[in-house]
Parts: sequence; C-alpha cells; structure tokens
Amino acid sequence: MKKLFLFTVITFLGFTISAQKAFFPSKTGTKLTYQSFDKKGKLSGETKYTVKDISGSGDHYTITYDVEHLDGKGNRSFIDEIKVKQEGDKMYFDMSNFLNKSAFQQKGEIPPTIEVTGNNMEIPLIPIPGASLPDASVMMAMKMGIINLKMTVNLTNRKVESLEDISVKAGKFNAFKLTSDVNGTVIGVKINNKSVEWYAYGIGVVKTESYDKKGDLQSAMELVQIE
Repeated sequence: MKKLFLFTVITFLGFTISAQKAFFPSKTGTKLTYQSFDKKGKLSGETKYTVKDISGSGDHYTITYDVEHLDGKGNRSFIDEIKVKQEGDKMYFDMSNFLNKSAFQQKGEIPPTIEVTGNNMEIPLIPIPGASLPDASVMMAMKMGIINLKMTVNLTNRKVESLEDISVKAGKFNAFKLTSDVNGTVIGVKINNKSVEWYAYGIGVVKTESYDKKGDLQSAMELVQIE
C-alpha cells in the first residue's frame, strides 16, 4: 500500500512539474520581493530577487538573479548576484544566500575578492514527503586590512516533511515543506538553529522560519510581491 501511495504521488507530481516548470520563475525580469521579520514580528529587512538571465535548454538550466537587500529602515545593505541551477531531475541553490553578506559589502556591493567554498544545496524536482536530502555547506571569507571576516553555515538532517497549502502576503501556494538543522559561525558568533522552508513550483522559496534549540521562533521571511 505504501509503495502504491508513493507511486501515485510521484505520478501526480510528474504532471505538476510539466505544467509549472521547476522551483524558479520562467521569465527574465520577474521580481520576487521578500520581507524578513525578527522574533517579535518586527520588520528587519527586505530582499528583492530579479531574474536577470535564464540560460540552457532541456533539463539543464542556469538561472541568474540580481539581489538587492535593504535593512529595516529601507536603506540598501548590499547588492549581489546569485545563481540557481537545474541539472536533470535536481536543482542546486547557491548556499551563499544563507549568509548575511552585509558585513562583507564595500560601497554597497559584494567585492569579488571574497573566497567562497562549499557545495550547493540540492533539491529534487520531485521531493517525496519523508525523504532525506543531502547535507550542504558554505564558507565565505575575506580579508579587510588586518581583519579576517569569516562565515560558515552547515545544513544537516535535511528532510522533506510534506506538501501543503501555505498563505503569505504574495498569495496562496501549494508548497513543499523542508526542514534542516543549521549550524555554523557568523563573524565569531555560533549559530545552532532549526530551519523550515516552503518551496513552490514556478517560484522557489515562499516562506522560511528559523527556530532556536528550545523551539522558539527567531526570525521569518516571506514572499510579499511578485512582479
């Protein structure tokens, strides 16, 4: 019975993918705006992702985003560029997106002298509820005079929890709920959190939540506008 259920889910999702592409917008120029909130629900920032280019063919694509991050007062913290790749039946997301890059910015831009190592976060095009996903990690370092800035983030115990309806300011979506443990060091400060993310076809991330070891919400981010 369990095998029959999984087969039914896979078949259904196969039709869904053919109709709605993958976890990214299908047109260049599409802008996704997200707002971030602290544990008290106060606005802490806004991030805008604009699809700059979609290159490739078949089931091999590279999606390039221009990224603009604003602080809680609406001032630009930095601008950047990230890439998402589809290779066959998997997508790979730029792990540097998990880092707060404002500490690295120079004149509002992320300098090319930053050293980034690690592996991209992998998500199958057909996430099956209950499945485990590969770990992911990133390390970002840069030397500014006599100061060495370094950030590391590791995602472990990654799992596909469910496929569910979720409502955010930008609308209602049928999204995959993914969870993971987040550990690392951000400029000398250790982090040890639980991450919850929702991914929808044709969009990508629609909402994220971060919890501490006690299970208390620490921050959240949600999609507020699609242009």
